[in-house]
Amino acid sequence: MDLAYVCEWEKWPKSTHCPSVPLACAWSCRNLIAFTTDLRNDDQDLTRLIHILDTEHPWDVHSISSEHSEAITCLEWDQSGSRLLSADANGQIKCWSMADHLANSWESPVGSLVEGDPIVALSWLHNGVKLALHVEKSGASSFGEKFSRVKFSPSLTLFGGKPMEGWIAVTVSGLVTVSLLKPSGQVLTSTESLCRLRGRVALADIAFTGGGNIVVATADGSSASPVQFYKVCVSVVSEKCRIDTEILPSLFMRCTTDLNRKDKFPAITHLKFLARDMSEQVLLCASNQTSSIVECWSLRKEGLPVNNIFQQISPVVGDKQPMILKWRILSATNDLDRVSAVALPKLPISLTNTDLKVASDTQFYPGLGLALAFHDGSVHIVHRLSLQTMAIFYSSTAPRSMDEPAIKRPRTTGPAVHFKAMQLSWTSLALVGIDNHGKLSMLRISPSMGHTLDVNLALRHLLFLLEYCMVTGYDWWDILLHVQPTMVQSLVERLHEEYTRQKAALQQVLSTRILAMKASLCKLSPCTVTLVCDYHAKLFLIAISSTLKSLLRPHILNTPDKSPGDRLTEICAKITDVDIDKVMINLKTEEFVLDMNTLQALQQLLQWVGDFVLYLLASLPNQGAPLRPGHSFLRDGTSLGMLRELMVVIRIWGLLKPSCLPVYTATSDTQDSMSLLFRLLTKLWICCRDEGPTSEPDEALVDECCLLPSQLLIPSLDWLPVSDGLVSRLQPKQPLRLYFGKAPTLPGSTTTLQLDGLIRATGQPKIDHLRRLHLGAFPTEECKSCTRCGCVTMLKSPNKTTAVKQWEQRWIKNCLCGGLWRRMPLSCP
Repeated sequence: MDLAYVCEWEKWPKSTHCPSVPLACAWSCRNLIAFTTDLRNDDQDLTRLIHILDTEHPWDVHSISSEHSEAITCLEWDQSGSRLLSADANGQIKCWSMADHLANSWESPVGSLVEGDPIVALSWLHNGVKLALHVEKSGASSFGEKFSRVKFSPSLTLFGGKPMEGWIAVTVSGLVTVSLLKPSGQVLTSTESLCRLRGRVALADIAFTGGGNIVVATADGSSASPVQFYKVCVSVVSEKCRIDTEILPSLFMRCTTDLNRKDKFPAITHLKFLARDMSEQVLLCASNQTSSIVECWSLRKEGLPVNNIFQQISPVVGDKQPMILKWRILSATNDLDRVSAVALPKLPISLTNTDLKVASDTQFYPGLGLALAFHDGSVHIVHRLSLQTMAIFYSSTAPRSMDEPAIKRPRTTGPAVHFKAMQLSWTSLALVGIDNHGKLSMLRISPSMGHTLDVNLALRHLLFLLEYCMVTGYDWWDILLHVQPTMVQSLVERLHEEYTRQKAALQQVLSTRILAMKASLCKLSPCTVTLVCDYHAKLFLIAISSTLKSLLRPHILNTPDKSPGDRLTEICAKITDVDIDKVMINLKTEEFVLDMNTLQALQQLLQWVGDFVLYLLASLPNQGAPLRPGHSFLRDGTSLGMLRELMVVIRIWGLLKPSCLPVYTATSDTQDSMSLLFRLLTKLWICCRDEGPTSEPDEALVDECCLLPSQLLIPSLDWLPVSDGLVSRLQPKQPLRLYFGKAPTLPGSTTTLQLDGLIRATGQPKIDHLRRLHLGAFPTEECKSCTRCGCVTMLKSPNKTTAVKQWEQRWIKNCLCGGLWRRMPLSCP
């Protein structure tokens, strides 16, 4: 483990900004982190704040005045990572969701209340989706073998088997409350006692079973009392939520039954199920003022011994033997320093054995470890079953500031700063901790857990987790923390190899996600940084192609199976003529008829296609210089074929409305620019198309492309801006010091700035990267930017045409690379 960065609050007036007691923290699958602090005003009144930040831009924190009247005790993200639950010590629960799908704009339209009863445990109801990772099959070719869908029932289903959304909470007085979100938007809430004899619940946790039931574990805080377990069943009867509870076997901690330790650890301080969908394994921590002990327990079915007398009367054979559920201790630690926080892995690794025996190459796998933070400031990663230490981090290294050189600094002395709340990322490769000063620390957790692994095995670990994120749709930022520049080329190639082994249907589903993944990897190495532009251009091209083809409609209803878009692809692939008009004759032009306003609204996208074709052809003579963006397109037959199809469509639409055609600045008035570009593009496509043998472009084609700058003005394409994110600047493994609310002066990569097409002069007009509209040097319209690739687009659409709305609906939730949107402040001259 090592420190990646630290983000802290700037100097506040004394006792103004203080950490919450207790402190809550949560990490979503989209790599958004939520945590709490309190803000004290001059009248000593506290404002309960929830802070939400993206791990790539931690300084750009969004603080919400939660309006909770008491301390916030729980924060929980949903499975999609777009909604957040917060609960407080007054029994109030709020559901936060993104306003306009912006990661820095949140609202709370719904919630529930158990007035005056503090919430001690909170969880979303299970949606029935569970994926198991088979680490021992990481070398298999099929994703279906590596990641298998586990049969798991939702906590509650609607008509047709659709899972019902909602949340469940446990209060300090022993009540369980369930709130269901009806499709109409209303909230259906019900509250029930966990058992007839209610008692104080100091600690609780919630887990789910494969049969759709819920298991609640509770403790009153004393190690002399049993840890109780309850089964909770939720149903809807006559439009009302019904809760049924049943007592399950309980347990006493082993340290209380040991005569030597009976009174040594009087309090249970942590109670956690090892996973939300693993109700059979629980982690317990008992503490005194200075030290702690941790125990791991497992619930197992055991045969009940039958007396010999009854055996003689009715012999017990096979499955007829009576069974009983019993908690058995798996492992326990020796005396440790006092535990201050616990973080559990979210990676659903499937172990072949549920006991302590695991495969030798997976025993140091990060998903098998849980994190323990101690009051001395250290963090230990221990095996989740054996509790053996796998890695240790000591918080003695002071991070360097982003704005100052790494000079020798004096050592600081004082009381140990320790984490009060911790969370592991969804791949367990990163750990975030909030300490008792309200400071956020981001730690890397090595895939090898500090043990020496050969390069191939380390790459296999990272590749396996990248594939997992590709299949699930989770954000992979925490994996990028561990990718060294020398690994990038190998990872991209191996990722592509694994992708091409999958079935065609799965490849189609994952086609855009793998391009976004390759782009984020290539950003980490100066040798591959131009490919970032190429991969984003491919994402944009695929989106334009599918959108424009979807606008085509058959002329008559009783048409063959193939859509006009499919027929267009088939005919363009079959006819290799270099004359655009001869290709156009073979198409049913009546299928391409569109409304004139629609065609005019699409002009900016059509202009981009025309400019991109011209740029690629003009760069063909320099194809030996991979430092130019667009280099990889010159050998990509699929992308060139797609551009060729779009040129034909644009030609047909130009006959209907000439003003929608791309505008070229030509030296001759009589020159047909579209025909010229199509002829050269077709010749280049023939050299590298999939059907025929790959060949080098002939000298005549290269000579004609050399003449293009004298015939047409070559456009300067506005590629994606250089991202202001952190991940590409964390490679030297020097921890950085950042400040909330203050953007650091991030040094740009000199290699990136020298690349052709990436240079942006001061005051140069900015561009809407999705609508291809110029915004001016200082945009007056509100814009949003992608948290991953830096893509910028306007918040509100300037055009109300149906076709434009269809285009914009593609990006309403996410950028074309899959990243989340964040609102940008208006620029000032």
